[in-house]
Amino acid sequence: MFPGATDDREAASYVVVGAPLDATTTFQPGTRFGPDRIRRFAGSFDDYDHHTDQRFTELGVHDAGDIRPWDDVAAYCDHLGSHLRGVVDDDAVPLVLGGEHTVTVPAVDAVDPEVFVCLDAHLDLRESYDGTEWSHACVTHRALQTAEEAIIVGARTGSVAEWNRASEADVTVVEPDAVDDWLSDTPDFGDDSVYLSVDIDAADPGFAPGTGTMEPGGLTPQQLGAAVRAVAPACDGFDIVEVNDRDDGQAAALAGKLLRQFVYEHAAADGDGT
Repeated sequence: MFPGATDDREAASYVVVGAPLDATTTFQPGTRFGPDRIRRFAGSFDDYDHHTDQRFTELGVHDAGDIRPWDDVAAYCDHLGSHLRGVVDDDAVPLVLGGEHTVTVPAVDAVDPEVFVCLDAHLDLRESYDGTEWSHACVTHRALQTAEEAIIVGARTGSVAEWNRASEADVTVVEPDAVDDWLSDTPDFGDDSVYLSVDIDAADPGFAPGTGTMEPGGLTPQQLGAAVRAVAPACDGFDIVEVNDRDDGQAAALAGKLLRQFVYEHAAADGDGT
């Protein structure tokens, strides 16, 4: 159980769902261990958040456990999506623990947002990778089949075709050296529904080495936290993905902290805090 996720499913405002998919990860596999590690390394955090004057245990969080994957990625994602649509239909916010970034695709489909915001080192705008469209390298491309707009924060690498796609009007890329300016004037999402995805490799690997495709020159934990807090109030869904078991818990601890920051800020903006 994610620490502090003590509410019953029927009463929950937020539902944690583990999605330990590890089918298309490149360079360093191990995302199958991500959900358990995030839960484990979130155990040391205090219940109380002084920024929002709230206790995590009072915010209506339930942990529904893991949806275990199998070899057919498309079928698994369809199955995962049906569970997440059930969460949305119950007027709760899904909080997905990856697993590889591919699990974001059914989550976005379930939430059906206008805007997809992704903290990521990579553009993930490929139409296919290694012969499949069900790849972690295709997530933003796939998300744009549902959302009208994508904002990629922290991206610093991609193919020529991806950078060309990123230059189109429905994609905004905030590169690492522009993140502080973006944080000082974050978008006004108005009434638009937003989905926020956090690929832990958005962080500089010095802070979160436990991920599959490390890319130097990334964001600090403070920048990631500020971005999550800024976007959370507009969100109807959230995930944290690409954590593996190749470090001493740095990536998992950061992931757990970001999830908690999301819930605190979302609940404070929604009036659910005490």
